[in-house]
Amino acid sequence: MKLINIGFGNIVALDRIVSIVSPESAPIKRMVQEAKDSKMAVDATYGRKTRAVIITDSGHVVLSAIQPETIAARIDKDITEKLEKGGE
Repeated sequence: MKLINIGFGNIVALDRIVSIVSPESAPIKRMVQEAKDSKMAVDATYGRKTRAVIITDSGHVVLSAIQPETIAARIDKDITEKLEKGGE
């Protein structure tokens, strides 16, 4: 199982991530509110502004205080390093 740091020591299973999006659009705001209402939201922002919304294959919504681009770069770096070492 591959894990990725989403900020402040919080980690998400890479294989479970479906999408990483910005929280600015109205549909994403509705999705986050619905997840909170149904207890499917995980707030990993430590009280800071939500900058990324991570959607998982289980329907959970994870809120992160770091930019989606930063998370994507960490994922890309992790995958690149493993490929350079000769395998997954």
